[in-house]
Amino acid sequence: MPAGSQGVAGITAFIGSWLLLLLGSCGTGAQEACDSPLVSSLPPSSFRSSSQLSSSHGPVFAKVNRREGAGGWSPLVSDRYQWLEVDLERRTQITAVATQGRYGSSDWLTAYLLMFSDTGHNWRQHRQEDSLGAFPGNSNADTVVQYKLDQPVIARYLRLVPLDWNPTGRIGLRLEAYGCRYTSDVANFDGSSSLVFRLSARPSRTATETIALKFKTMRNSGTLLHAEGQRDHSLTLVLEKGRLLLYHQQDVSSSSGGQLLVSLGSLLDDQHWHRVKLERLSTHVNLTVDKNTQQVHVPAELSHWEIRQLSVGAVQSHGLQKPILSNRNFHGCLENLLYNELNLIDLTKQNNQQVTALGNVTFSCAEPVSVAVTFTDSQSFLQLPGLTSWSSGVVAVALQFRTWNKAGLLLTFDLPQLESTVWLYLRETRLRLQISKVGRATLELSAGSGLNDGQWHSVEMISREDCLSITVDKDEGATAHTSVPLPLTTATQLFFGGCPAQPNSRECTNPFTTFQGCMRLLTLDDQTVDLIKVQQRLLGNYSHLQIDMCGIIDRCSPSHCEHGGRCTQSWSNFHCNCSTSGYRGATCHSSTYEQSCEAYKHRGNTSGHYYIDVDGSGPIKPQLVHCNMTEDRAWMVIQHNDTELSRVHSSPERNQYSAHFDYYDSEEEQLLAIIGQSEHCEQELSYHCRKSRLLNTPEGAPFSWWVGGPGAGQIQTYWAGAPPGSRQCACGLQDACLDSHHYCNCDADYDQWANDSGLLTHKESLPVRSLVLGDVQRPGSEAAYRVGPLRCHGDRNFWNAAFFDRETSYLHFPTFHGELNADVSFLFKTTSSSGVFLENLGIKDFIRIELSSSSEVVFSFDVGNGPLEVRVKTSVPLHDDRWHSVRAERNVKEASLRVDGFPAATQEAPADGHIHLQLNSQLFIGGTASRQKGFRGCIRSLQLNGVTLDLEERAKITPGVRPGCPGHCSSYGSLCQNRGRCVERTNGFSCDCGPSAFTGAFCHKEVSASFTSSMSITYILKEPYELSSSNSSNSSSSAPSPSIFSDMTPRGENISLSFRTLQSPALLLYVHSSHKEYLALLINEHDELELRYKLHGSRDVEVLGSRVVNLADGRLHTVTIGRLADAVSVQIDQNAREDFNLSSDAEFNSIRSLILGRVQESDELDAELAEVAALGFTGCLSAVRFNSVSPLKAALLHPDGDAVVTGPLVQSSCGSSSPAKSYTAETTHSLSDQPGSVDPGQPLVNAIRSDSALIGGVIAVVIFVAVSALAIVVRFICSRKETYRNQEVKAAQPDDGQELPFSSPADSQGAASENQKEYFI
Repeated sequence: MPAGSQGVAGITAFIGSWLLLLLGSCGTGAQEACDSPLVSSLPPSSFRSSSQLSSSHGPVFAKVNRREGAGGWSPLVSDRYQWLEVDLERRTQITAVATQGRYGSSDWLTAYLLMFSDTGHNWRQHRQEDSLGAFPGNSNADTVVQYKLDQPVIARYLRLVPLDWNPTGRIGLRLEAYGCRYTSDVANFDGSSSLVFRLSARPSRTATETIALKFKTMRNSGTLLHAEGQRDHSLTLVLEKGRLLLYHQQDVSSSSGGQLLVSLGSLLDDQHWHRVKLERLSTHVNLTVDKNTQQVHVPAELSHWEIRQLSVGAVQSHGLQKPILSNRNFHGCLENLLYNELNLIDLTKQNNQQVTALGNVTFSCAEPVSVAVTFTDSQSFLQLPGLTSWSSGVVAVALQFRTWNKAGLLLTFDLPQLESTVWLYLRETRLRLQISKVGRATLELSAGSGLNDGQWHSVEMISREDCLSITVDKDEGATAHTSVPLPLTTATQLFFGGCPAQPNSRECTNPFTTFQGCMRLLTLDDQTVDLIKVQQRLLGNYSHLQIDMCGIIDRCSPSHCEHGGRCTQSWSNFHCNCSTSGYRGATCHSSTYEQSCEAYKHRGNTSGHYYIDVDGSGPIKPQLVHCNMTEDRAWMVIQHNDTELSRVHSSPERNQYSAHFDYYDSEEEQLLAIIGQSEHCEQELSYHCRKSRLLNTPEGAPFSWWVGGPGAGQIQTYWAGAPPGSRQCACGLQDACLDSHHYCNCDADYDQWANDSGLLTHKESLPVRSLVLGDVQRPGSEAAYRVGPLRCHGDRNFWNAAFFDRETSYLHFPTFHGELNADVSFLFKTTSSSGVFLENLGIKDFIRIELSSSSEVVFSFDVGNGPLEVRVKTSVPLHDDRWHSVRAERNVKEASLRVDGFPAATQEAPADGHIHLQLNSQLFIGGTASRQKGFRGCIRSLQLNGVTLDLEERAKITPGVRPGCPGHCSSYGSLCQNRGRCVERTNGFSCDCGPSAFTGAFCHKEVSASFTSSMSITYILKEPYELSSSNSSNSSSSAPSPSIFSDMTPRGENISLSFRTLQSPALLLYVHSSHKEYLALLINEHDELELRYKLHGSRDVEVLGSRVVNLADGRLHTVTIGRLADAVSVQIDQNAREDFNLSSDAEFNSIRSLILGRVQESDELDAELAEVAALGFTGCLSAVRFNSVSPLKAALLHPDGDAVVTGPLVQSSCGSSSPAKSYTAETTHSLSDQPGSVDPGQPLVNAIRSDSALIGGVIAVVIFVAVSALAIVVRFICSRKETYRNQEVKAAQPDDGQELPFSSPADSQGAASENQKEYFI
C-alpha cells in the first residue's frame, strides 16, 4: 500500500475510534460485526442454575456443541420454576441467543423465557414485539436454534427460564450467546449532586442541538436536564411518576411552573437502563424514550434559541425561574451523556473547565439490591410463617406494591383465638382491612385512593394491644385506626396475593380477587423477608410467582388507542374508550362516520348536517358539513366566515380592500382531501360594481385578485366563469361584456351598477382563501362582493369499481402495510356462491377475505400465532346480484368482521402473542396468487386503512377485468319512495319523482300548500289519444310518453292526498268530465268524509260515506281511495279499510279537469254540492295524487304548466308539520358505537344534542298547547301568510343591501342545484 494511503487510513481509523468512544459504542470499529460467541470461553464459576439432576448434569456443561458430563444441563425437577444463569463477567452487548438439547438424549426445550440483568438481581424479561415473551426452542437434541434479538441488549447476566420441553423427555439445555464488548462512561448522582456544563460562544448557530443519554433509577421523580439559553428561555426534562416530561419556561420573574411540551415513557423507575434522546430543530423538538419518539412544535420564540448552560441531575440556574420539581434532584445513574458530539461525563473525568461537578458525583453506578416478586395470574400466592416475636402482642407487617388492577387481595391470615379471618385487600382502588367473624358484624377500615396507577405504594399494618392501624404511603398517604388488636402467633400463616389451589384449605380463604402485580420490601417486624430463600424453597411456599423481578407492563404507553381514544388498563389487558373520539372498535380505529355526502345519500339519508370522515380510519379528523341531497346529486357544502354579500365603501385612506376566509371546523388537510376525492367542486365568486374596476385588461396589472388552492394558496388573476390564467371574466369568453375593449363588465368603469359573477370550478385553485380588491378608493366608487361556500359533489372513491368476469382474473397492488391495525372495507355483488375477494401473503403471515358460500363471508389471517378465522353467516343469500358491504378489521386486541347490517363477529387476539402482521408479496384483489377460487362479480369502493385502491385504473390494463360496474337500482331502488322511479346512472342512481306527488332526493318530501276560501287550482287534463297524436306529429317533443297514462283507466281511479282543516263542510277534490260526470271528495257537516260519484248523466249521485269521524279537527289526515269498476275502497289514516259498491259498473270518460279548492263554475252540480263547492277550502293540502297526475305539485313547482291557479298559492310545510317533526329542516346526523345508539344517520337536532329528555318533554307539551291555540285562528294565519312572508324576506336583508340593485341570497346555491326531473300532465 502506498505511504499516502497508509496515512489516510491511519487518520480515518483514529477518527473512527474516537467517535465510537464518544458514542459509547462497542467493539473497535463500526464495521465489526457484533456476533462473537460469549459463553463458550467462560469459566465454570460463571454458570448457576436453580438445581441439577446430578453433578454431571450441572450448568457448567451447558455449552453449545459440547459433550462433557451428561452432555448438557438438566434440573432435578422439570417444571417452570427452573432456570439457568450465565455471568458474562462484564456488561456486554448481546445480539443473539442459541439453544440446543442435551447431547444424546430426548431432553430439549420447546419454549423458554429470556431474562437479563446488570447485577444478578432485578431481572428484566426480554420480549419480542413488546408483547410476546416466549421464544421458540428446539425440536430435537442436536440442532442449534438461534434467535436474533430485535434490538441488542446490554447486560452482564443472562438467565433462561424453561417454559415447555419435549413431553417424552425432561428439561435439557446447551446454550450460547452472541455479541461483543461494550464500553461506556457512567456517572452516579446521589440526589444532591449535579453537573453544570457551560457552552462556549459559537460563531454561528447550529441547525440542530442533540442531547443523548441513558439513565436508571429507583426513584419515580427527579430533574434530569435543565437547559438555559438566551432571552430567559429554558427547557427542563424531568422524571415525574415514572414518566419523562419536557417543559418550556420563560421570563425569569415568572412564578409559573412552565408549559408542558410533551410527555413520554412510563414505569421508568424500574432500575433498568432507558435511552433518551432530545433533538431540538428550528420548529420542533423530538423526544425519544427507548423505542418511542414523539414530535412537538416548539413556541416561536424558541426557533432561534440556543443552549448556553446545561445542568444535569438538578436545576442550577442563576435566574429566578421556579423549578419544575422543587427539591427533587435526580437520584440514580447516567451513561453516555452526549451534547452534540461532546461526551460530558468524559469531560468531567478530565476536569475540563467547561464542566463543573457539584456534590458527590462518582463514575460507577451504585446498584441497590431490591428483590421484587411478581404475582402473574389467579393462581399466584406467597405463603410465609409467623415470627416468634409475635407472642409479645406487637405485630408489624409492611410491603410495597404496584398494580393496574382496581381490586386484589394483598394479605390474609386466620385468627384462631378469635375465630376470625383478616383480609387486607384493594377494592375500587382503595386499601381496605376487613376482620370477619361468624355471627358478628364485619369490621372494616379503608385508606388511600387511586392505588392502581402503576406506582409503588407502601402499606404498613401495625397491631398493638389497644390499637390496630393501617397506613398507605406514609406521610403522603392516609391512615385508618381501630381499637381491635390482632393476636398473631408463631403458628400464624401469612398468605400474600392469594390462596393455594387446594379446594378444602381451611387456613386460607379468599372471597376477593387474586392480586396481580408486584410486591417488594416485605417486612415482618422490621425484618426484611429474604425472597431469594423463598425462591430456593428454603422459606415458606409459593406458586405462579416470578421472583427477583417486577414484570409489570404499561399497555397504554405507547397507547394502541387511536384517534384520541382514552386508554385504561388492567394487569393483563387494556381498554380504549372511544366515546368522544368519533371512532369505534377495540382500538378506536374505524370511523363511525361515512366518508362523503354521497355515501350518506346511498344509505337513504336526506339533507342535513353530517360528520364526514374523508379518509375513514386514516389520520384526518371528522368534519361537520351540510349535505344537500338532490335527486341526482349529493352536494357537500362547507361554509366559511363571510358568505354573505358584503358592501365595500370607498376610502381615500386605503388603496386596497382585503378579506380573508376561514372555513368553519375545517383543517387544511380536510379541505384538500374533500376536494381531491370529489368529482366536481365549485365556489361562487361575485363582484358588483359601480365605478370600481376589477381586473383591467390582460396586458395591464390587475386591480383585484384572489388567493386559492392548497396550503397558503396562489394568487389567481382570473374571475369566476373563466379558465385559469385567462385574466378574464365570464363575459369576456362570451364576447358579451358591457365594453368590448375589456374582458369584464366592471372594467367598463360605468357609473351604473354592473356585476361579474359566476362559479370557480378549477379544483386546483379551490378553496378561495382571500380576496383583494384594488379599485375602491376613488370618489364615487362602490362595490360589493360575495364568496360562496365551497360546494362539492360526487365521490370518486365510493364508485370506484371493477368487474371480474373470470375466476382466473385478478388485480394486483403493492403489499398492504397494516402491521398493528388493518381494516379492509368494500362492497360486492355477484351471482357466484364463492370466491376470494382479497389475499396478501407473507413468509408465514397472511390475510384473506373470501365468500366461502352463498351466505357466509370468512376473514382469515395469521400474525405468527397460527391461523385465525372470523366468520359471518347471513340469513339471506349474498349471490343475489345486489350490493353487499363487508368490513374487516384486525388490531392488537381483536379481529372483527361485519357484513351488511348483520351482527359483527369478533375473535380476540392472544394476550401475549405476536402482534405485527408482516406481509411481503403483492396484494391480490378478486383472486389469489395460485389463480384458484377467484371471485366473479363486482368489487367497489375497496379501502385499506382509509386509502382507496384505484380498481378502475388497474382494470383498464388487466385482461379479464373491466372498469366500473353498472346496475345499482337492484340494490338502491327501494330508496325511491312514493312511486318514485329508480334511474340508473354510471355512478349510482337517481329517483325520478315525475310519477309521484312527492319530491326530494328520494321522492320523500311532501308538496304542501295553504289554501284560503277564495283559492283554487284547476288542472286541465289531456286525453291520452290527444297526447299520442301530438307525439306522433312531433317526435322531438319534450312531453312525457303516453305510458304515463297507463293507470288512467275509465273504469277506475286511484286517489291519495293529505289534508288538515277546521272547516266543515269543505270540498277537498273535484274531478269532472266533458259529459257532466264528476267525482267529489268532501268533508260533510258532520266532520266525516264523503265520496260522491256521478258517472252517468241520467242517474242520481251516489254518496259513499266513511264511518271515521272528527276529520275537521286541525290534525293531519291521509286518505287513500281506489276504484275498479263498481268496487270502491277508502282508507283514512291507520283506520281499517272501508269497502263500498256502486250501483253499476260505470266508466269515467273524457275527464276534463281536476280542481282543488273553490269551484268557480258549478252549473252541473246539485244544489247541496254547489253550496259546499262555493265555500272553497281553508286549510292545508299535501301530496295530492289522482292516478298519474300530481296537480298540487305541478302548480307549485311548475306554475307555467297545465295548472291554473286562482288566488295567492303559498307553498307550506303544514302538510307534514307536527311537534315531533318541527326540526327536520335543519338536522345534524351522527353515528355512535355506544349501546343503545341511534341508527347510523339518525338526526340530532341543530348539530347540538338535546340537553335532556325532561326538557324535551316540557317543550313537547308547550308546543302542543301552542298548536291547539293556533288552530283556532288558522283562517287568519293562512290569509296573512303571504304578507308575513314578504315582510320576513325584507327584514332578512342587511341595511347596506337595501341600497343595492341586487339581492344577496345566502343559500341560493341550494335552490339552484335542485334540478327536478319530473313530468306533470
